[in-house]
Amino acid sequence: MDFEFIEYPRYLFGPDATPPGYLRARWLFLRALGLIFFSAFYSLTYQIRGLIGPNGILPARDYLTQVARVLGTARFWYAPTVFWWSASNRFLLAVVIAGMVASLLLTLNLCPRGMLGISLIAFLSFIAAAQDFASYQSDGMLLEAGFISLFFAPPGWRPRWGTSDPPSRASRYLLIWLMFRIYFESGIAKMLGRDPEWRDFTAMDQYYQNGPLPTWIAWYAHQLPHSFHAATAVLTLALELVLIFAIFLPRRSRIVFFFVITAWQIGIILTSNYAFLNYIVLVLGFLLLDDKFLARFFPRSLIPVTEASPDIPEKAAGTQDWRSHLRLWVQAIFLTWIFYATSALLIFMLFPAAPLPAGPIRALEPFRFANEFGLFAVMTRERYELEFQGSHDGLTWTPYPFRNKPQDMHVPPRIYAPYQPRFDWNLWFASLGTWRQYTWVVQVEERLLSGQQEVLTLFASDPFPGHPPEQIRVVLWQYWFTGWSEKRDQGLWWRREQLGLYAPALLRTPEGKIAVLEMPDASHSTQ
Repeated sequence: MDFEFIEYPRYLFGPDATPPGYLRARWLFLRALGLIFFSAFYSLTYQIRGLIGPNGILPARDYLTQVARVLGTARFWYAPTVFWWSASNRFLLAVVIAGMVASLLLTLNLCPRGMLGISLIAFLSFIAAAQDFASYQSDGMLLEAGFISLFFAPPGWRPRWGTSDPPSRASRYLLIWLMFRIYFESGIAKMLGRDPEWRDFTAMDQYYQNGPLPTWIAWYAHQLPHSFHAATAVLTLALELVLIFAIFLPRRSRIVFFFVITAWQIGIILTSNYAFLNYIVLVLGFLLLDDKFLARFFPRSLIPVTEASPDIPEKAAGTQDWRSHLRLWVQAIFLTWIFYATSALLIFMLFPAAPLPAGPIRALEPFRFANEFGLFAVMTRERYELEFQGSHDGLTWTPYPFRNKPQDMHVPPRIYAPYQPRFDWNLWFASLGTWRQYTWVVQVEERLLSGQQEVLTLFASDPFPGHPPEQIRVVLWQYWFTGWSEKRDQGLWWRREQLGLYAPALLRTPEGKIAVLEMPDASHSTQ
């Protein structure tokens, strides 16, 4: 069929009713996306006050005050957050609860576009104010997927299948493009990172042990022979650099590839606690399936009464008004912008000097709707852990127990993703650097000396109830998974060795001031 140029915007950004259609895939994807948003907000319910509350580690109020001082009125663009109105504990929690309610309603398919908008605003508000606690690639994935889904979701309060408003080609393609980039850019980053472990296929030998928060299944995977780890390294590179192009192949190839990447993501989920990252990648795979394939998995009573048919575009064309034209062009502008920015970022990875305008990319940076990915470009060769310890006399030191991090060598690591313990995660990143790079670790020490309840809730319990310690220190440990014999004979999942102080040990003076008790030895740095 020949198209006039003026019809291309409607072809790309208008409803696509071409059989076999993607109503079921859209329905599944949006329900799963709602659950992922809910997991993100549920995680923040227990953490947001300790992370960025007025008495938290990195108060959002102080940060936003500094941003306003530097940027003036431009602050609303470069820090897009509702916390400009208030950053009190109550308001922080209210925004999180609003996000939880909206994500649940999205899961229930009630006003999906509106609930996506609320979820996006609430989550973006946290990300824009969370500073060091919002530096994860998974956050960008969720924001980008959520923003594109505003145009992918059906309108209305109870759209059910949205048979009268099938998704546009552009919105579906951009979500698949997001999945492609997550894989392909991660593969490119591994090649550009020049990590010898990816070149000699030893990258997976220590992967299960050295990731941020491994699971108990990772312990068993770690015990497998090198041949298994080398094979998974080869498969990782093959999947990310070659096989991922199967998403652009004909229908049958896409369906087969769906099962390949689904099994792959389930394997990662079972061995690693990467929060909601792998769940996003997994549910994006639903969009490779069409209604013809999915029909066999739905009861006939749930099959849409009006299947996608060529009549829908004609009907829509007959009832066009200025509002539908406006919606079409708003979608066209924003999705084209996203596609350009993400495509340019990929081109810059391959050709850094490419003569492409960077302005549209920079304009989107505060919102993280267009991202560059590079998972595991450089592998972590050792596992370090930080431990906060308090003392009343400087002789007996008592550790603060973590909720999720490895600490007790007899306790198996748990599976808790998609829950995201941002405090525990950031401590893993901090252990790979120095306290001067991660100064918030010292701020945690100060909060513990003063007994700030909001920060104490980030730990499993308070070892000094009612009376904060007089001294605080942060000890650096190196951890390893045990072998079969140690686990069988002693019940140990981990073994560890103390390396020394990580950050300055602090003392609370009789006058209530904080003083440095001891500085760490530079020779104990992990870098």
